[in-house]
Order: sequence, then C-alpha cells, then structure tokens
Amino acid sequence: MSYKQKKTEDNVVKEPQAPYYTAHNTGTPFINILGGAKFSTAANEWDILNLTRKGLPKHTLMQMAKNISLTQQEISDIMHISERTLQRYDDADVIKTEYSEKAIALARLYDRGAEVFGAIEKFKIWIRTPSVVFKGEAPLSLLDTSFGFNMVLDELGRIEHGIFA
Repeated sequence: MSYKQKKTEDNVVKEPQAPYYTAHNTGTPFINILGGAKFSTAANEWDILNLTRKGLPKHTLMQMAKNISLTQQEISDIMHISERTLQRYDDADVIKTEYSEKAIALARLYDRGAEVFGAIEKFKIWIRTPSVVFKGEAPLSLLDTSFGFNMVLDELGRIEHGIFA
C-alpha cells in the first residue's frame, strides 16, 4: 500500500486530507462592491455559493449598481430582467437565485477589473470604452451572457500580463 492509502476495517480506502488554497481573491473589495459589512461573512467560495443560493435583496442589487455606476436599465439588461419587473420588487424582496448569481459575478468582475487597472474608476472607464478587441463594442455590452463575461475576464488577464491584441 502506498503512503496515500490506508485500508480500514470496512475495506474502504482513505486518502489523507490536506488543506489547499485557491489563487482567487474573495476579499473585501468584492464585498464592498456588493454593499459592505452585511456580506463580510462571505470569506471563501463556499460562503459565496451559499450567499448566491439564498439570493440577494433588491436593495443590494441596486446598491451594487450604484457602486459600479450602472443605470437601472443597464443592470436590467445584464440580469435579463425587464426594468419594469425589477421596479416591482420591494427593496427587501430577495431576487431569484439566477439574478443573484449574475450580480455576484458582476461584482467579482468589477473587483478583478479594479485589481488589474489599479483603481475601480479606471476600470469603469475601460468597461464603457469601445474596443477593437471586442469588434468595436464596449466590454459592458458583452456582459449579458456568460460567454461575454468570460471574454471580458480573458481580456483582463491579457492586459494584466501585457499581452495586447
């Protein structure tokens, strides 16, 4: 038997557990974009998963939109929810899981953009600026699909590493 495997009485093979850390930062800036202190318990990926499953209240979504300078129409387009439907939610109402998931992904994208550009204000300018890389479209216009999110994240990675189109 190798050092990784030990046989037990039940004939079950067990492997030793070892802690590991992921490279993704889930720290404070992302939480600040969402609205701050009330989400400070979201310290790791599992906490964020649970937060997504529970859903976010509408006022959190609107605070996030304000923090990242998005209009209600822009946030509606990204979330795939009509502006009128969004207006019908009371501030304390919890929005559907799929909208919460998209909101958290958006907050994480802005956190990543702020990290790459050194300041969220610089990222806010970049995300609204049409780019040759995106065939003349602003990166913000791509965020209505998960594929668009990935394209923007990939471009942020290229910018971070100095690989330009």
